[in-house]
Amino acid sequence: MSSQSIDDGTRSPGASARYLLRAARKGALGTLQAEGGAPLVTLVTVATDPVGAPLLLMSNLAWHTRNLKADTRASLLIDGTGPNGDPLQGIRVSLWGRVAAAGEDARARFLARHPEASFYADFKDFAFYRLEVEGGHSVAGFGRIVTFAAQDFLLNQAQFSDVAAAEGRIVEHMNDDHADAVALYATKLLGAPAGAWRMSAVDPDGCDLVNGRDVLRLAFDEPARTAEEVRKALVALVKKARAMEPAA
Repeated sequence: MSSQSIDDGTRSPGASARYLLRAARKGALGTLQAEGGAPLVTLVTVATDPVGAPLLLMSNLAWHTRNLKADTRASLLIDGTGPNGDPLQGIRVSLWGRVAAAGEDARARFLARHPEASFYADFKDFAFYRLEVEGGHSVAGFGRIVTFAAQDFLLNQAQFSDVAAAEGRIVEHMNDDHADAVALYATKLLGAPAGAWRMSAVDPDGCDLVNGRDVLRLAFDEPARTAEEVRKALVALVKKARAMEPAA
């Protein structure tokens, strides 16, 4: 997971937690076992909907799904501490709420983050779910421990609906007309090797870039409320990337 612009010290704890989730591809899901009620923690892949709520693709055969059929309460831990150094010094976020069936946009959003899941996403026993966030707890190092409400984590859907409506045409335009900019985002801003990088998704907080099974998250400095603000953010980022290229 790239930590680019996740916790830059200027965002609220809820916003930093949302940026962390946007960049994540997996998390630890806590459910209550249908038989006996003991807690169970399992590994799940995650994506986000346009306002930042976690999206899950789960099999009805999995223990955690069977648990949720009996009790929809769940918690999701996202770890952004990285592989090196003291793991307790990095940011990690726990979210809690209830899991429900996801809306129609979940499939495209999830597969943009997990292209490999297209192989099994349409199997009869799989379905998309959304964690209806009720609150969260963020630990970003010593003395940086905050509990936040759902409204501090999720974007307001009415205020950011324009970006969700424009997502498809923004992604198509960037891939068709600005493939060079997408490549610079990946290689210059995110330090990835050169490749056939494409934009797969965009939301108010940033965009996803894919190259085969490699997925990167490029964050905006602040949430974009309209398609025009997305355009301005992408232009600013490509200017930043081009400034990093060696002089001819």
